[in-house]
Amino acid sequence: MQSTETTVQVEKILAIITPIFRLVFEDDQLVVTPELNAQEVKNWDSLNHITLVVELEQVTGVTFTSDELARMIKVGDLIDCLVRKGVGK
Repeated sequence: MQSTETTVQVEKILAIITPIFRLVFEDDQLVVTPELNAQEVKNWDSLNHITLVVELEQVTGVTFTSDELARMIKVGDLIDCLVRKGVGK
């Protein structure tokens, strides 16, 4: 179970990353949740995946390792990584 502090941090991260996802995938109505994965997003191909990573790194100021990226299966994995890196505190 998440602490209230972590829940608030997750909400802040979602507020940061949602506009990035909507811009990269050209979908102003995209609802970004921890459960969302690439198979559920129409324009999520390999090129847009790279664009997403670059945009996320620029906006959040973090750098992802190749191991971190390989472990990201769904948005929740991305959020967990960003929490560990102190984003949204």
